[in-house]
Amino acid sequence: MTRTLMTIGECMVEMAPGDDGRFAMGFAGDMFNSAWYARQIAGNGLRVAFLSATGDDAVSGEMEHFIRAAGVEPLLSVVPGKSVGLYLISLKDGERSFSYWRSDSAARRLTDGLDRLPGLVSGDWVLVSGITLAILDDDRRARLLGLLHEAKSRGVLVALDPNIRPRLWTDAGEMRRQIMRTAALSDLVLPSFDDEAAHFGDATPEATLARYRAAGAASVVVKNGAGPVMASEGEAPAVTVHPPTIPAVVDTTAAGDAFNGGFLSARLAGASLTDSIQAGCDVAAQVIRARGALVPVKTART
Repeated sequence: MTRTLMTIGECMVEMAPGDDGRFAMGFAGDMFNSAWYARQIAGNGLRVAFLSATGDDAVSGEMEHFIRAAGVEPLLSVVPGKSVGLYLISLKDGERSFSYWRSDSAARRLTDGLDRLPGLVSGDWVLVSGITLAILDDDRRARLLGLLHEAKSRGVLVALDPNIRPRLWTDAGEMRRQIMRTAALSDLVLPSFDDEAAHFGDATPEATLARYRAAGAASVVVKNGAGPVMASEGEAPAVTVHPPTIPAVVDTTAAGDAFNGGFLSARLAGASLTDSIQAGCDVAAQVIRARGALVPVKTART
């Protein structure tokens, strides 16, 4: 039986610096990136879809073509008169910072007209992020949570990457409340410890894991940069997986997104929690050795 992984969020025009200092145009965004990596490494038994909204201009059309050409099914509503967001990457010693132009992006209306998430059945997965939550206004965010609740009632599994971006929120307290509210209905949470320490005050990855488990998530996988990944699932003891050592980090853009794609693809293929974490680490390790958000990766099948 073919399973589905659907990610929901915003895909934007990406302007990424090359080795010669010039910028190249591409398309990326955290939830699309995860879908892109999942599609690269998944077998034929996985359908990968990306749900969002675009405008009716030429660049929106190019984006849809790019998504489809990547083997990801675009589930895109079209908002007349709108376009897509844009971001520019700046790099220093392998660490990235971003400048954004996205305040009127069509993706901010991605829930409009939806009464359920299409094409999902029991056992499928849907992935959202803190960025997905942040770009929606209160009514549309509430609609998204309603869509996730409805999907869960049909046996669909919900995953959340908190992917905390405080500049997208007007209030830090509201940011934390909405992330924890979504975590409470999620079957899996995929936080990054540095974000959680900075914005929730967690002293250790164990504290992050415990907080999300206490919120109701059945599984929590705490990413920790170059440090060990800590995870807990059900009643089983917590596990720790050490990622491969990378001697020279080029660009950390989309490392967490790549991990998500690798992890969920492996999980949907029936891999254990530990093996799924290792798959995510292996994909992320390849991504941080090259520039840009979308990097071709080698898998066991290639």
